[in-house]
This record gives sequence, structure tokens and C-alpha cells, in this order.
Amino acid sequence: MGLLDTLKVKAAEHPVRVAFPEADNEKMMQAAYECAKDGCIVPILVGDTEKNRALAAERGYDASVFTFVDIHDEACRAEIIEKYIALPDTRLKEKALNRRMEDPLYFCMIMQKAGEAEVTFAGIDYTTEDVLLAGQMIIGLKEDISTVSSIGLCEIPGFEGSEGELLAVGDSAVCANPTEEQLADIAISACETVKGLLGWEPRCALISYSTDGSGQGPLVDKVRNALAIAKEKRPDLKIDGEFQLDAAIIPAIGQKKVKRESDVAGKANVIIWPDLNVGNAGVKLIQIFGRANAYGPLLQWFDKIVCDCSRSAPVEELKGNIIMSAIRAANME
Repeated sequence: MGLLDTLKVKAAEHPVRVAFPEADNEKMMQAAYECAKDGCIVPILVGDTEKNRALAAERGYDASVFTFVDIHDEACRAEIIEKYIALPDTRLKEKALNRRMEDPLYFCMIMQKAGEAEVTFAGIDYTTEDVLLAGQMIIGLKEDISTVSSIGLCEIPGFEGSEGELLAVGDSAVCANPTEEQLADIAISACETVKGLLGWEPRCALISYSTDGSGQGPLVDKVRNALAIAKEKRPDLKIDGEFQLDAAIIPAIGQKKVKRESDVAGKANVIIWPDLNVGNAGVKLIQIFGRANAYGPLLQWFDKIVCDCSRSAPVEELKGNIIMSAIRAANME
């Protein structure tokens, strides 16, 4: 059974409501429909309901699978605003909410914050910056982590890693040039995400051009210092480094290059890039030359599950991202 099939079974145990602000996008609607038909989610199409119903019919979809929410339905909007304003930790008032709810992305997140959905899923037409700004304004962040970041899951044909063909990688999408403290937060968040999503015992490697002191310089120092911070914050997690990529994931090379006891060297199932230059290039190299499916990015650590998908993602990857987001939301409940 492949990764997507395994995740489908898990998501179908507790389907959650996923709000789609880009419902009229052809790929997004197809992914939402197929996930719903598999019993993994309850899809909410947010926008112009008349248009979305017509598109669903035109594309041959059974409209009964979807819940349609019209952003111009005044009664619906008033009900959501009332629920949102009643929450203890919200900042926006009715006038500001009404203005922002003209945008389907903000409508979805306000609806989600008010308890009318468990996930907001976007990124085909909206940019990463759009999603992050709306998420920080409406959803907010968890208290224990101050860095918004992302993690992806790569399914790499022929890769013989500690989790078979699977490898978690981060951050490949959000945090451009993380400080030492942010890099530590990304590693901790990534460990928590894969543990909750996949049930793995995380073994997290901080990646550098140096392995255990083989190189010197400020870029190496940043990774070493991040490791120290992560270990101080979460000594219970198996986080180690600094490692070159091969030393992190290939047992023979990890054993050769790391001359000390390590729970991570050569058997990492989570790798943390030092910055977004490396992360963005790295995940695309895995996809293009490794012919891998790269599911993600999964955003961390909003107070609720918000997903920003890749604009170039095919439908199958969108489905994987939707299902993983649904499982994370179900786990939070």
C-alpha cells in the first residue's frame, strides 16, 4: 500500500471539514471532489455558489458531495461574524470582518476560526504570502512556537531510507533565512508534525555543508547553535547535526563521517535545510531527478490547520496535501 492509500484510510476514520477559497479552480475542485468521494473529507466550496455549482455540473461532479458557502450570503456572513466576535482571542470587529470577508480566503479562515471548518486549503491562485498574512491575522499562532514554517513529505522511488521511500524535509517554502532560534523552532515543529501525522519516532538532522566540524564558518556556526537551542528546548527529541545530507540519510556514510554516538546520523527521517535557498532547490531536485512525489508544504504552527499548496502541484499531490492536512486537524481535535 502506497503512502496516499495509507493516508486515505487514516483520514476516512474521522473526516473533517475542509474549506476551499479557490473552489472554482479546476485542479482544486477535482482534488476536493476525489478526496470527498474517498470519504476523507467534507469539502466546503467558498465563493460564488451559483458559479461553483455550474462549474461542478460542467465538470461532471455530483454536487451533493460538496457544501456550498456563498460569500455574498448576508445571513451566513452575519452568523459567522457573531460566532467569531464571541471568541475570547479575536481582534477584528464587525466592520473590519465584513470588509475582509469579501475575499474568499479571509472568509474561509474567519469561518474556520469560528468553528465552521477544521482546515483552510489554498495556494493555487493565492500566493504563499497571501496565505501566511491571512493565517497570522485570523487564525493566529500557537503559544509555544514563534516561527511559522513548513514541512513536506517526499515519496522517492528507490530510496532506501529508515522509513522506506519516505523522507520529511523542511523548511522548503516559508522561512527564508532563519535565525538560530528559528531554525531550532523549525526542527522542533517538524518533529511534532511527523510524529502526529505518521506516528514516526522523529530522527531529525540539521543539514549543513559540514559534518560534525569538518567545515568552519558562520553558516556552520548557525546550524550548530540552532542544534544547541533545540536540544535545550526539547531534550526529549532526537535532533542532531550539523550533518551533510549523505551523512544524515545513508547509514554507511553516517557511520564513517560521524565518529560518535548518534541516534540520527545515517538514519534521519526528517531533514532541516539551513535556509530557503537550499530548501527550495533541494525539494525540486528530489522531485525532478528523484521522480518523487512531494506532498506539502504543510504549514506549522498556526493555531489551526492552514495549508498553502504549491501552485505547480498536480492533482495527485494536492490530494495528498489535503488528506495530510485533514489528518493533522483530526489529531488536533
